[in-house]
Amino acid sequence: MTEQSNKTKRLVVSALFAALLCIGAYISIPLPIPGAPHITMVNFVLLLIALLFNVGESFLIVAVWMLLGIVGIPVFIGGKGGIAYLIQPWGAYTWAFIVVAVLLPLIRGKSYNRIRYTITAIIGVVLIDLIGMFYLMAMSHYNLLTGFATGFLPFILLDLVKAVVAAQIIPAFKKVCG
Repeated sequence: MTEQSNKTKRLVVSALFAALLCIGAYISIPLPIPGAPHITMVNFVLLLIALLFNVGESFLIVAVWMLLGIVGIPVFIGGKGGIAYLIQPWGAYTWAFIVVAVLLPLIRGKSYNRIRYTITAIIGVVLIDLIGMFYLMAMSHYNLLTGFATGFLPFILLDLVKAVVAAQIIPAFKKVCG
């Protein structure tokens, strides 16, 4: 494959993953907590991106998705868009994606190792849930116990499952994505 066709393939695959982020935000399960966000597949797709792509590509894919949402295209959870979505009390769960998109490719290593990738994915979901929880606490004036019970516990178990699954299927995605 020529260098130009390889770049084109990487660009197309990156665009497909940005589209998967959009789709993942629509696959959701509402929580029985008033005003709470839904459990979605968007963070599962984010983990795939952070574990598959290099730091620059990972950042750009997530940044494109976030910019689409910021300008008002309904790509965020629940078909929402706009900057207001990111500054609401639950918004930090979404903007934590940029942190994870940059950090995970840096700590996962260059070659696939099932244990290292699994630990890296777990670090990613814990970071998302902690950043989201602390922002929720600050915006809602919750104490640590309330913040933990409202902003961390409802999400962490399923997020950990998604992290483990994402880390295990990376070899299959590497074969397809190159």
